[in-house]
Amino acid sequence: MHALADTHQLVKDGVITPDQAAQIEDRARDTMMRMVINIILTGGIFASTIGLIAFLADARSVAGLGAGLLLLGALILNRKSDSLSMFGQAATLIGAGMLIGGFGTELFLYHEPIAGPAASIAGIVVALPAAWIFRRPTHHPFIIGAIFIMGVALHLAGCAFWIDQAEMVGWSKALFLLYGAAAIAASGLFVDVRFITALAIIPFAQILDANTRYYHAAYAFYSKESTLSILQMTGLIVLALLTRNRWGDRVGRHITLLAIIAFIVANMCALVGSLWGDVVGENLWGQHTYWQNYPDYETAQAAREAFEATTLVISEQAYAILWALALVAVAAFAAHRGLRGLLNTAVTFGAIHAYTQMFESYADQPLAYVIAGLTAIPLAWGMWRLNTWLALRTNTATRI
Repeated sequence: MHALADTHQLVKDGVITPDQAAQIEDRARDTMMRMVINIILTGGIFASTIGLIAFLADARSVAGLGAGLLLLGALILNRKSDSLSMFGQAATLIGAGMLIGGFGTELFLYHEPIAGPAASIAGIVVALPAAWIFRRPTHHPFIIGAIFIMGVALHLAGCAFWIDQAEMVGWSKALFLLYGAAAIAASGLFVDVRFITALAIIPFAQILDANTRYYHAAYAFYSKESTLSILQMTGLIVLALLTRNRWGDRVGRHITLLAIIAFIVANMCALVGSLWGDVVGENLWGQHTYWQNYPDYETAQAAREAFEATTLVISEQAYAILWALALVAVAAFAAHRGLRGLLNTAVTFGAIHAYTQMFESYADQPLAYVIAGLTAIPLAWGMWRLNTWLALRTNTATRI
């Protein structure tokens, strides 16, 4: 279990010795350094691979250089030199990435009619042998695991291309996206890389059209169905919290991270709702109200008002209040359960919410600050009393 503790205070309290504190600190520092090294190495390999494929822009050149780098990496690794092993790993993975990525690029650019199914099948052909090798004792699990992920990426890219070509919508598209999310999460768990597991939230959120977009010098997040997306993410969070301790610490860390990422997406959707409100279902079963379906604005507005009368409409003010209450509840729950990631996320979005509403809704309403502040004081007192009661209850149960 990963826990936040003050080693200096633990030494002062006599819980651990100075030597034990030093060992804990050294291990924590080593873990952080390994994580940073892996991030830099992985980022360098990925950037070099993509850059070389784009720079060469020729299938034969990409394949030839990729095969050469793959052979060079294998020769370096065969020397079994600890000081050179990182360069061998990098060369091997850049070579493998150029072969796999170059093959996919060639398909998508020049063989569109067969690109989707061909890339999907080729990805499986790469991933399955790599998975079989990865499950057995190997001297290079990082390389084999990375090649497995490349195969999965090629497979899912083929599926995405297939969906786009077929112009799938509705349940068929949703099922493909759900499959993609499950495949990414399973792959991250298989190689035990939580960053990959976290990426599963992208296709999962896209099921209800929660997505991002880039404009010149601006990044945007949009949610076409804020309320339904929040309910979707809440379901994932609840499922994660109920199952995170069932299959051991290793699986639990991946499940907990998914819960945190889902909570982040839910908060982003709540931010959209607090600014614009939400007409629930407008983009799913109310698409007939879109302006382009009518000859003039008045007719379209009448259709939209008729639809709003039949569904749930949540104003931006109601969203802002409900979001604030939900953040307080989640922060209290996370603090009591020792879920640092969830707590940090709740506090961060609490600050974002307060900052946004300060300028967007209540900049000229000082009474709103008075009400919010006076409400926060008894709320904090109630949380303090609840925490005291829970601590006494836990201590009594332990003695019994």
